[in-house]
Parts: sequence; structure tokens; C-alpha cells
Amino acid sequence: MTPSESGLFIRHQDFQTRLKWHRLRRHPGDPLFSPAVMADGFKLGASMEIDLRVRADGGFAVLHDEVLEGETTGRGSVREQAKVDFDGLTMLEGGSRVMLSEELAGLIADAHPDALLQFDMKDGLDRIGERGIDHLRDYFSVSLSRLIVSGSDLPLIIALRQSMPDLKRGIDPTDKLVEIQRQDGWAAVERELVADLAGPTEPDTIYLSWQLLLHAAKNGLDLIGLCHRHGKVVDAWTYNLRTPEAGFTDPEWAEFSALMALRPDQITTDRAPAMERAWLQRSGSVAP
Repeated sequence: MTPSESGLFIRHQDFQTRLKWHRLRRHPGDPLFSPAVMADGFKLGASMEIDLRVRADGGFAVLHDEVLEGETTGRGSVREQAKVDFDGLTMLEGGSRVMLSEELAGLIADAHPDALLQFDMKDGLDRIGERGIDHLRDYFSVSLSRLIVSGSDLPLIIALRQSMPDLKRGIDPTDKLVEIQRQDGWAAVERELVADLAGPTEPDTIYLSWQLLLHAAKNGLDLIGLCHRHGKVVDAWTYNLRTPEAGFTDPEWAEFSALMALRPDQITTDRAPAMERAWLQRSGSVAP
């Protein structure tokens, strides 16, 4: 891999778009939530995303599912386990240990200043409660510049804003906007998104599916431009090349070029270096 294929960003004309490593996957063969991939990302200054599930003691485990069986060698509900219960548990993919929030705090403290780690919260405020919020504040307050928190539960995002005002926050209204468009049209989508941008979560980043972004653009609504006018960052999720080693197919190139023309600040992908390499080859760009 050359330095220009590190999977950190791609450029379109005068605009730079970060590539975010979805669930810590940088290459198609990477295991889910790999500590080795995270360490490499922290060293390079990458943008990365992990999922968090609350534990019984108010701490968190880096897992997507509510139960241990699907992702780890353990059994039972994640929220019924304390820190000690994770001793000896490993991930089914790759066999690494299950990462816990206490370990994350130490790793983030030494990360490259450009590194950004997204905590995608898979539990709501009703489960996380004040103890979970206190845990995040106690362990991560010194690393807020390298963190952004997101989740579907808006009361949780509001509570985190109140507890840690300097913590970056993100919201994903995609599903809601798709349903609004189906029922009421694009004008209603625009009104709802503007309301979200000015809402009580005070988001820094808006996560929108790339399919929604292209569909809206074809109908005359530039959702990314709308967010930019309100001072927000846009993450377009989740774009993966169907055959990474072969690069863009013609249909993929058409849709991805249209997406890049909208100037997303970030694109979520499981195949960042392959996407960067394919972009450089197809666009004829010169690596920075």
C-alpha cells in the first residue's frame, strides 16, 4: 500500500472528503471491531466508527448486538454483564478480545490529533441512564476533540450535550426523511431536515444514506448543500465497491461521481483504501 492509498480521504477538485472506516473495517477481510485496525487508525489520524452497548455497571462494550452470542464467545444480554464478565471473552471474527470503554479511553488519549472516533450508541437514554453518561464523561472528557457521539435516541444525544457541551454530536434522520418523502414529498423533507438542524440536539454532523442524497439531488433538493448552509458536516453512508480489487464499474462510477459532486464531508465505507485507489485511477487524480 502506498501513502496515497491509506484510506484517509479522497479529493474532488478543491474539496477533500474523509473516508470513515465503518465498524473499524478498513479492508473487506478485516474482522469486526479489530483492536489492531483501531491502533493503526489512531496512528494515521483516520476517521473510524464503532458501536457501543451499555453494560450492567454503566460502562460500555464495543459491540453492535444486544446479546453476546452473535458477535462473541459469550452468552446473554450485554446489558446484564459487568466489566469482569468480559474477562476471557473474544470476538467470533478474528478472535480478539472484546474491547471495553475503559481500554478505549487509554487508546484515544495517545491518538493522532486528526483521528476521529465515532461512538454509535446502540442503547437509548432509558437504558444508559445517568450512570452511563457519568462514565462517558469521567473517561473521555480529556479526549473530546477526537470523539463524536451519534445515536437514534435523541433524548440521549440531548443528555450528552447537557453533560458534555464540547462533545461533537451527530444525528441520522435518514429513515424518517425517507418516510416523509414517500408520504408528503421533497418540500416536507426539506422542512423536517431544517428543523433537525436547529433542534435541541445541536448536531455537528448529519448522517444521511448516499442513496437518499442522490435521490434528493435528482429531484432538485441538495441535502448536503442545505446542511452546509447551516454549518453542519455531512457523512454519506455506507458506500462499498462491489468488487474492490477491480475498481469502479461504469454504473458505480456514475453514481459515485454524482455523490462526490455534491461535496460530502465524509463517506462511510468498509473498503477505504480500495475506494481511494479506485478513485485515483478512474478520475486521473494525482495523489497528494
